[in-house]
Amino acid sequence: MDSQQTSVFSNGLLWFGAGISIAEILTGMLLSPLGWEKGLWAIFIGHIIGGAVMLGAGIMGARSRCSAMETVSFSFGKEGARFFAGINVIQLIGWTAVMIVSAAAAAEIIVPLGMALWDLIIGALIALWIIMGMTTLGRVNVLVMTALFLLTAVLSGTIFGADTAAAPSGTITFGGAVELAVAMPLSWLPVISDYTREAEKPVKATVVSCLTYFAASSWMFVIGMGAALFTGESDIAKIMLGAGLGVSAIVIILLSTVTTTFLDAYSAGVSGRALTTCLSEKGQALIATALGTLLAITVDASRFEDFLYFIGSVFAPMTAIMLADYFFIHENHQKERVSVLKLLIWAIGFGLYRYLLNADTPLGVTFPVIVAVMVMDVVVSKIVGQSKNRATLLFNMLLIGRPKYTD
Repeated sequence: MDSQQTSVFSNGLLWFGAGISIAEILTGMLLSPLGWEKGLWAIFIGHIIGGAVMLGAGIMGARSRCSAMETVSFSFGKEGARFFAGINVIQLIGWTAVMIVSAAAAAEIIVPLGMALWDLIIGALIALWIIMGMTTLGRVNVLVMTALFLLTAVLSGTIFGADTAAAPSGTITFGGAVELAVAMPLSWLPVISDYTREAEKPVKATVVSCLTYFAASSWMFVIGMGAALFTGESDIAKIMLGAGLGVSAIVIILLSTVTTTFLDAYSAGVSGRALTTCLSEKGQALIATALGTLLAITVDASRFEDFLYFIGSVFAPMTAIMLADYFFIHENHQKERVSVLKLLIWAIGFGLYRYLLNADTPLGVTFPVIVAVMVMDVVVSKIVGQSKNRATLLFNMLLIGRPKYTD
């Protein structure tokens, strides 16, 4: 990361760009079977839950000026943080591949150059964003986000100006829709502090970042759901073509993908530094971009619902423990090698998340899992703390003997 501190405004722009993405639009389309009103409620509730957790994770990094994976060591110790850093690098490379494939598929419909070539073009643009660095991007993003906002507004007008309404296909429960809406902000939990830690006013930058992401991501979900409901078309690229956007459609696809995926790739580099210091954050980010591009070319990464659920099952209980430790228990295990107890609680939370995926709860899976894991962490920590105090007292009594009382 650049040594120069970033402004609140530039952080807001950065996370506005993160929220505007093809992946959000595609996920929003999956909510269309609920219908317009229920779908809007699912988007709003899901983003409130995911955004609140994202804010809590961001504030931890902002106050301590630590990267996302450095804050993980507060609860899980040094080796525990390395474990999650490894998983985070894998999921971020996976996200890079998913985003590149989604954008390439849309771009190919508009300008058929071949999927592999589009994968390489998008990967190269992401690498360019990484090379420019945060300080330069702060200036470039003003122009980029203005263009992206205007073009997306045109797309919104095209979708919601459609004369006919289409019957939604497929099925989804309300709880399942909420969970998909939660999953998007949840995927940024192990990322946000990598950027807000460098802000001039880190806590304020975190709040603004979460609010701008909330607004942009919700907007993209609504566009996706609206596209499925009001145009009857499940392919956003075809909608753009039908609207006569032409070159503008390519600009929307490329800019929205690059401004989002850049964050994934760069944070893969930041997390990679927790595993090895042989290369700089930027160097490892470029490697992550290359690997994500290679995966996009060679592997079918077009379906990502299961991928989103996997992210939730790993990082929801992890963040729940971190929130409980930081805001309620006030524990810090950063100097320890590993906190086995916290990893055990996380494993229980992971299993609970996977189990509840087969259930239908009105608020999805993430919210009940986070609440349950936080309560479990607080209760277990208090019990263990009391046991330690009793053991210490007993040890001292055995060591120095019982005090003698005289009349």
